[in-house]
Amino acid sequence: MTSSNDASGTAAAPYQAAGSLRNRTVLISGGSRGIGLAIATRAARDGANIVLLAKTGQPHARLEGTVYSAAEQIEAAGGQALPLVGDVRKDDDVAGAVAAAVERFGGIDIVINNASAIDLSRTDAVDMKRYDLMQDINVRGTFLLSKLALPALRESDAGQILTLSPPLNLDPKWAGLHLAYTMAKYGMSLTTLGLAEELKADGISVNSLWPCTLIDTAAIRNMPGGESIVKGARGPGIMADAAHAVLTGSNATPASGSRSGNFYTDEQVLAAAGVTDFTPYSLGAPEDRLVADIFL
Repeated sequence: MTSSNDASGTAAAPYQAAGSLRNRTVLISGGSRGIGLAIATRAARDGANIVLLAKTGQPHARLEGTVYSAAEQIEAAGGQALPLVGDVRKDDDVAGAVAAAVERFGGIDIVINNASAIDLSRTDAVDMKRYDLMQDINVRGTFLLSKLALPALRESDAGQILTLSPPLNLDPKWAGLHLAYTMAKYGMSLTTLGLAEELKADGISVNSLWPCTLIDTAAIRNMPGGESIVKGARGPGIMADAAHAVLTGSNATPASGSRSGNFYTDEQVLAAAGVTDFTPYSLGAPEDRLVADIFL
């Protein structure tokens, strides 16, 4: 049985890994805190090489951690870390991160599109700068990082792209509640859908992963009423374990029979990997009081 660390938000996770990411090189966007850091730290426990591309080089007044403190945590967990201060909205920063990963570790095996901005405002209220920010980080950033990493991923014997975005649920409810954010997150998911088809012949697996419940992150806590909302959330450790299961193939083959083009949920993946009890991932709220995530 694995034991979670501080980044995972659980004391004793029930997931038992059947595979390992040892010596794999992972390039992740926005991995300095929250879900991204939890995923990176879980991979580091296997002995993976982690390249962190994140904006926070200096301590932030409202956000805990920097890309450098994240790198220290990753190395303490057993991995190698390359911290890079950069912005997925900037072509040169992303190209530089890809080049640095290849130079330092000899290639890239896995890209994780984790960086994302959120604003749940309705159309009348959303500021267009926030609209542009979500489009630039969520959609363009995901597309750009995936695009520029493709040559290196093709050189890997098991190239993968994993994007933290929801299933393409076309129930009008979700567009009607927060259209700007829905378009931005669905743009990430469309990237998964399209690249999975486009890269079939290249042997690169492309999938998305989304939580069934709210996850305790700085983004949620900084929303209006966030401190109360996270009382019904799980810790990021469930996403870290689910991502590990997808990336190592520890989850059972999906009904489609394909390892690419899937829109997984954390519970689905972990159940297929043998997890029957999700309560260790909770931050204290009973399972029946957890807040379901959106888009499901």
